[in-house]
Amino acid sequence: MSLPAPHPQRSQRFGLVAHRRHRQADSGLVRWAQACEPAIRALGLGLHAVGGTYDALARAGRLAGYAPLVRYPFGYEGGLMRLVSHVAGAADPKDGLDGMIYLIDPVDPSSIYPEALALKRQCVTHGKPFVSTLAGATEWIAVELAHAGLNEVKIEGAERLFALETQTLALIAHDALKDRMVDFAATHFELLSRFAGRVATGTTGSRLNDMAWARGWPQGQPWVKRYQSGPLGGDAQIAELVLDRRCHKVIFFEDPHVARQHEADIQLLERAVCSASVETTCFNSPVMAQRWAQALQLRPTA
Repeated sequence: MSLPAPHPQRSQRFGLVAHRRHRQADSGLVRWAQACEPAIRALGLGLHAVGGTYDALARAGRLAGYAPLVRYPFGYEGGLMRLVSHVAGAADPKDGLDGMIYLIDPVDPSSIYPEALALKRQCVTHGKPFVSTLAGATEWIAVELAHAGLNEVKIEGAERLFALETQTLALIAHDALKDRMVDFAATHFELLSRFAGRVATGTTGSRLNDMAWARGWPQGQPWVKRYQSGPLGGDAQIAELVLDRRCHKVIFFEDPHVARQHEADIQLLERAVCSASVETTCFNSPVMAQRWAQALQLRPTA
């Protein structure tokens, strides 16, 4: 799958939603906007924000007078539903969105509303970024800076997110996407080998180790630490690592087109990632992971 490119005549546009906890004074949304505002303005990034999120930015004085910040209705007025449509392909091209920043509070009941679940599913289906944590939202703006050739624009606190040598990476893929995961890891083997550690669920981990040994990784030394398969509890085991801040990035190739018997385990892992919002990022499609990996090649080395 090729990377989705923004419309050639415009800057990229992302939907923006933050649950109530993230909209409080000095909360995730406000801190993200403060750190990333110079980068957002440099990119000319369009932000289509649901009512409560837009209002929280206004109260905090963030992105004041920024024309590409667009207000949608409140969620209860259909704002979130409109974002789903605009990710899938808006009837009017001016409303089309290239990705989604959705700062989720995992204990907020609205996180499992149909429109919230559909929003993520449509992003994955259409190969568009779906960013659900504070760390991820910050890192993704830096990713877009790298692709735009704007590495000189700095984001406060972003560098720690790229300190791979201090982080552990989880690699997870559903059955239909295991080949894509092995191909991705092989293509970016040197980059992924920079992580302090790598973990994976059952079969994916076995295949990744075989790939690494074939590339010259020391025989008998696992490239990834294998946990149980997903249906047998591997997702839950990795979720605990995330909660303990012992896993910092999750690359999760999800197949949105099949019924998943262990859906509860998958949602558990996703909720764990959102619980560790300040420290953890998640890339949940091959396209998203590829764009992130390419951005690291474009960033200057220390």
